[in-house]
Amino acid sequence: MRKILISSYNLNVGGIETALINLLKAINKKYEITLVLEKKEGIFLKELPENIKLITYTPNANKIIIIRKIINFLKQLKFKLKYKNKFDYSISYATYSYSSAFVAQNASKTSYLWVHNDYLSFYQNNKELYKNFFEKLKIEKFKKIIFVSQHDKNVFVNEFPSMEEKLIVCNNLIDYKKILNLAEENVTDFEAKPIPTFINLGRHIEHQKCLSRIIEATKKLNKDGLKFRVIFVGEGKDTEGLKQKAQGEENIYFLGAKKNPYPYLKNSDCLVMSSDYEGYPVVFVESMILGKPIITTDVSDSKKDVEGKFGKVVAKSADGIYEAMKEFIEKGYKINKFEPEEYNEKIIKIINNLFEI
Repeated sequence: MRKILISSYNLNVGGIETALINLLKAINKKYEITLVLEKKEGIFLKELPENIKLITYTPNANKIIIIRKIINFLKQLKFKLKYKNKFDYSISYATYSYSSAFVAQNASKTSYLWVHNDYLSFYQNNKELYKNFFEKLKIEKFKKIIFVSQHDKNVFVNEFPSMEEKLIVCNNLIDYKKILNLAEENVTDFEAKPIPTFINLGRHIEHQKCLSRIIEATKKLNKDGLKFRVIFVGEGKDTEGLKQKAQGEENIYFLGAKKNPYPYLKNSDCLVMSSDYEGYPVVFVESMILGKPIITTDVSDSKKDVEGKFGKVVAKSADGIYEAMKEFIEKGYKINKFEPEEYNEKIIKIINNLFEI
């Protein structure tokens, strides 16, 4: 049985963490897996398969630079002495974690980096910062770099054309049976109503998610006299500011973060996303599984996977969101039937091929 090490940051609620748990559940019986976390915390810890070994590697954060460097040098040396090339394969799963990259690059001679986001947009199209970010990860040491969307791969190729042969696109696995089951849970703070209901799921980070676009679109639709409601499920550093923007709009509801968001999605009519950038939103596939149309700004592979199949892709503006929401209220959207088993099978095939090299 091949030995695989996977390094990440933690197992809190989030898109990367959800994708990681789904990956671990899918491959844990075929491979001997060791998971390395920078922080042993998060709601998904209890979902780890029992046969997965869990260890931690936490860099020192002492404010005195010289002390921090000495301690971290010793930590790295200790890790190398114990684990250097002891695994057949290794994966750095949290793209942004430099310690995760270090762990993966030293644990095996065949290491992979997973890229979960459009980092060029994250750095506001500053190509120098984008290139510095990946160069600091020492990407030349990875055997392959796996992108969760074609868009993110294309962006990377533009800046690192010599690495194109190393690049692979592999969407995130989805636990569709769990989603369908959890969607049946009864909730007391929200119920289906016979008016169009839009839902946004995710963290409230305005510079990325641009949730104020949804609020501005709602205000315009209210002036049009249309009947509908908007539900925000999630929270973050900008929640209070968004609530202030929504003051006076009686059809906007902030329900907070939810351990199980699926009943809320099931009892809504349409997902609405307003982001400036994303990796590959897991919520796209969650909506497809529950048969919910999607309104989204032009992020990630939305033009390829959503437009004309599962909803509508619009410009990154409040007006774009407004026009799509208005169309949905007045006409509705017809969407394709999603085949989750077929979706997962394609991904599993790519993953298994990675471990046959």
